[in-house]
Amino acid sequence: MPAMPAMPTMPARSWWGWGTDAAQLGPEETAALVGRVAALLPGHDLTDHPPPDPLTLGVPKPRVTPPPALADLCSADPVDRLGHARGKAFRDVVRNLHGDIAHVPDLVLRPRTEQDVVDVLDWCTATGTPVVPYGGGSSVVGGVEPRFDTPAVTLDLERLDQVIDVDPVSRAARIQAGVYGPALEARLRPHGLTLRHFPQSFEFSTLGGWLATRAGGHFATLATHIDDLTESLRVVSPAGVGESRRLPGSGAGPSADRMFLGSEGSLGVITEAWMRLQDRPVWQQTGTVGFDTYDDAVAATRAIAQAGLHPSNCRLLDPAEALMNAATTTSGGLLLIGFESADHPVDAWLDRALELVRDHRGTVLARRDRSKGTPEERAGDAAQAWRSAFLRMPYQRDALARRSLIVETFETACTWDAFPAFHAEVTAAAQRAIAEVCAGQGLVTCRFTHVYADGPAPYYGIFAAGRWGSTVAQWDEIKAAVSAAISASGGTITHHHAVGRDHRPWYDEQRPEPFHQALRAAKSALDPAGILNPGVIV
Repeated sequence: MPAMPAMPTMPARSWWGWGTDAAQLGPEETAALVGRVAALLPGHDLTDHPPPDPLTLGVPKPRVTPPPALADLCSADPVDRLGHARGKAFRDVVRNLHGDIAHVPDLVLRPRTEQDVVDVLDWCTATGTPVVPYGGGSSVVGGVEPRFDTPAVTLDLERLDQVIDVDPVSRAARIQAGVYGPALEARLRPHGLTLRHFPQSFEFSTLGGWLATRAGGHFATLATHIDDLTESLRVVSPAGVGESRRLPGSGAGPSADRMFLGSEGSLGVITEAWMRLQDRPVWQQTGTVGFDTYDDAVAATRAIAQAGLHPSNCRLLDPAEALMNAATTTSGGLLLIGFESADHPVDAWLDRALELVRDHRGTVLARRDRSKGTPEERAGDAAQAWRSAFLRMPYQRDALARRSLIVETFETACTWDAFPAFHAEVTAAAQRAIAEVCAGQGLVTCRFTHVYADGPAPYYGIFAAGRWGSTVAQWDEIKAAVSAAISASGGTITHHHAVGRDHRPWYDEQRPEPFHQALRAAKSALDPAGILNPGVIV
């Protein structure tokens, strides 16, 4: 096999956990976190289990040899391959901590042009080699893991990272799929524009990954998913290259874009897209509201969602979530609400929202104009505390995973009328699983990440005492129990985390069978050799 250069994806990127090595928790932050856990779970063994040296894990040599024309796109570097072996879910991180190197891609290929993508798919089709399209690798559902016994390769699109064209009149841009969130926003900023799509993974995920997984952004209403921001797509499949027409809307049959949005690389590789942009916001107003009862908090949130106010943020934290991640004690819940605009002041919209929460016995704890003042002047309330914790949550999760804690989430959506019974059943299922699997040492939290006129998107957190060496199996049992409860209660198995391999059993239940057959037919037509990310979606 010819020598191939190692081409790291990003400087200092952690191979085993979230983000970068430099941003992992420092001694003071770790000590504070461990102290809170010790108070919450007295007696739990908090021994630290640091990640192994990846060079000692004995990563097997590649089992495939690329044709000479593709050799300079390939990396066989063991650490590079380990970093592409799985996503960033709790079970991914723990397996890395244990030095589990099953299912490592044989090669990582980084195309420089769309023609390179065509050539890679031609080679993989001819040889029957599975290929896993890869954006930033932030999947939490097994979407980028080459879970195959046969040789497989990863197709990392990070070199296709340009903003090719900006249309300021229509407020849209033609963007390559491999661009990471911060780089994309930096290139749009000189035009006074923004995509305004900020998932928690923003720093370490790409436009192509957002499109392929139908990612949800940070904003609570209106354009909540990347679908809403997509004007047209360009996709490479083994059957050819296709590009949809740029249009603000169309009634011409089923949408070609909708077929590829959320297909997770199983139908084709998204190489670029025209995306709808917005002017950068100028006015920003936020409010923080406390409630005495959770029922009042939910009712107030629903009232806002159905009032046509369309807040940019409308995030309801239950008491446990408020205490753990916003350092706020409340008996009924904490509502974080915000409005922003590039065109006009938003005081009146926040005024009306706060009238609605007062109608439901909410107490306004803080109100801030975040378009004015210094960061220090804007800090100090529960909303800012939660926002800061939100960005550090994945790093905290990793630190706790090293100490045998089970710290993971599951998210869904349901209608408002179903929510009380749904919430009770899902919470009870999680608590029963914790009692059985973790001897009852743990808790369940809930927050609304997005709200719609017809229902919320509840996001549940699990925080439980595990046993080192068993935490993956323990989480899998809890995940299965909760997922079954979600499915049985009429919720979706995922609102914004995609399907991947981990959600497939419940997605198969949710998806109508005729539609399943249609997807299988599309897969057969676009990928006749079945080499594109086998095991996800279909």
